[in-house]
Amino acid sequence: MDQSGNISENTDVILIGAGIMSATLGVMLKELEPKLTIKIFERLDGAAAESSDAWNNAGTGHSAFCELNYTPELPDGSIETVKAVKIAESFEESKQFWSFLLQQQFLSDAPNFIKSIPHMSFVWGEKHVEYLRKRYEALKKHHLFKEMVYSEDKKQLAEWMPLVMDGRDPNEKVAATRMELGTDVNFGALTKAMFAKLKTMEGVDLEYGHEIRDLEQNKDASWTVKVKNLGTGESRKLTAKFVFIGAGGGSLPLLEKSNIKEGKGFGGFPVSGQWLRCINPAVIKRHQAKVYGKAAVGSPPMSVPHLDTRMIEGKRELLFGPYAGFSTKFLKNGSYLDLPLSIKPDNIFPMMSAGIKNIPLTKYLIDQVRQSPEDRLEALKEYLPTARMEDWELETAGQRVQVIKKDPVKGGVLEFGTEVVSAADGSIAALLGASPGASTAVSIMVDLIGRCFKTQMQSEAWQSKMKEMMPSYGKKLGKEPELAGKIREETSKVLGLTIPETV
Repeated sequence: MDQSGNISENTDVILIGAGIMSATLGVMLKELEPKLTIKIFERLDGAAAESSDAWNNAGTGHSAFCELNYTPELPDGSIETVKAVKIAESFEESKQFWSFLLQQQFLSDAPNFIKSIPHMSFVWGEKHVEYLRKRYEALKKHHLFKEMVYSEDKKQLAEWMPLVMDGRDPNEKVAATRMELGTDVNFGALTKAMFAKLKTMEGVDLEYGHEIRDLEQNKDASWTVKVKNLGTGESRKLTAKFVFIGAGGGSLPLLEKSNIKEGKGFGGFPVSGQWLRCINPAVIKRHQAKVYGKAAVGSPPMSVPHLDTRMIEGKRELLFGPYAGFSTKFLKNGSYLDLPLSIKPDNIFPMMSAGIKNIPLTKYLIDQVRQSPEDRLEALKEYLPTARMEDWELETAGQRVQVIKKDPVKGGVLEFGTEVVSAADGSIAALLGASPGASTAVSIMVDLIGRCFKTQMQSEAWQSKMKEMMPSYGKKLGKEPELAGKIREETSKVLGLTIPETV
């Protein structure tokens, strides 16, 4: 015990949050250094109960095949593809790592968490059709997107997505792209499978119903973490050489408690969501694709509308949305005080600056909150003209906290992505933000390990293990067509996915 009477323990690593990020990092670290001791704490009563849960996560297997917000049109009319290529590369890394886990029998059942499903972008109206055509032409030049197919032929589109084309105005200008290489990923199932194996490994302890209350760095750069058992009320302190804050929307308050200078100035803007879930089996059966459209002006990227075939708990589902909303909670199971309590002297100016510059977003969220069931149905009918209200029910989606960070010119900017914040000494790191999050968890954790375990990463043993887990480690798949094709073919075989015909 320490002087305050708390039970005190030592461990090498503490992972906060039992989501896909902590699962990925925990597995990687144990593969790299089997003797590491790891303690994982989750405030809820199970793994993947927040952002990684299938109902809370878009589950697309974000590979930038269909998400139009990753390919903005520039002022000169050209299409920016840098982010799309980077995300496509990252998802290929994820597939390599998952393939490794299957081959090592760390995971036993790929079809339980990943399946092939076509990824499609669909637009209507002359302006949007022109944009999609230019996007297709820009992406098609890159080997990671060479299998992409484009069509404005209504007969072809009706074969690809009959529900979307049924009842549509025959004079309406429409277009779509299709990638057979798309996937549907149940990150909840994947996360649970990874933790189920992790907790059987020597030196790993996973505790649910435990909340981190405080963090304080010691003189030797280690961290003392105060954790409370929410069931018994008992508190104890643990000392760890490295701490990862992977608590989704709960990461920002813990980063603030750490008091590291690298975390100063960060704020968070919470955005909630809802889905329309189809309850008519006949309708579900007629749609077999992920169809993404363009987001409304001023809306956040997480609100890009999509008609989405999913496999959840072994059952085929059809979702539409998400519809955005606003709540001051940072977690679905959080507190309405999360946002106000996150405001600190060092982030109030960036948050105010970002707020002033994003008034259209605020208006959009207010309009979304005020939507009636009829309003939601009208939005659905843009993608499914024959939709009937009795075939759909409202389902609450997850809570996301978008990153607000200091900017020397603008004061503060709102970012729609993920942000790794780590201390200069590598002793602590936090993951903030949202999409494409889960899909790029592997590349995010590789980057984090490189930052926080610099000395170990220079060793031959760690370098060799990284290449075993991800054959493309240290290389850019976006710049190596032959390697990218070879790896895609190999991972597709291991994961049971569609194998590209042109490889």
